[in-house]
Amino acid sequence: MFKNVLIAEDYESSNISVQKALSDFKIPHTDYVNYCDDALSKVKMQLQEAEPFDLLITDLSFEEDHRPQQLKGGKELIRAVREIQPDLKVIVFSAEKKEVLIEKLFEENHINGYVKKGREDVKDLKKAIRAVYNHEKYLTYELKGKSEVRNAFEFSDYDTLLVSLLAGGTMLKDIPTYMKDHNIKPASMSAVEKRLKEIRESLAINSSEQLIAFCKDFGIL
Repeated sequence: MFKNVLIAEDYESSNISVQKALSDFKIPHTDYVNYCDDALSKVKMQLQEAEPFDLLITDLSFEEDHRPQQLKGGKELIRAVREIQPDLKVIVFSAEKKEVLIEKLFEENHINGYVKKGREDVKDLKKAIRAVYNHEKYLTYELKGKSEVRNAFEFSDYDTLLVSLLAGGTMLKDIPTYMKDHNIKPASMSAVEKRLKEIRESLAINSSEQLIAFCKDFGIL
């Protein structure tokens, strides 16, 4: 199991969740910081002392206060840490639920696990720590299920425009006029209604309101 873990989290309540998750593993050394700049300094110091951290657990959002920071959030922290310790394992522990943003964390920031803050996050964190220690990637099951649904349907530019118009307050009956005015096809009411129905059915969504919420959650809008 991990021997040296760093937690970057600015809220005490979330820190408690992480501590509870770590307590069962009896990790010899854990360090906690409330600022990203402090987290980077700790990583540098441990490297200089030849006792590097082998796991970083960090939030994405850090609230600004009276103390100016060079690193404003978790993404910047991860990038900075990767430059000096590329092999450090990273688990993001955040309330963020937009699937597109989370996918980018895996693809661009090369994180090893993502746990969404919530009702059973302690249990989820334990699973993530075990998985990442065993060189596996981990994603909160709730988000993984949604990801499979999203990935099963690809939004075209036309689809995104339809949902964007609805989300912006355009009435369904006015969408064909918008399409015709902007020379976008198909523009008939029947075509618009048919396409929106196909999208909802593909995503197992019952209403336009749910469709808008889904698209916002996944960063499509």
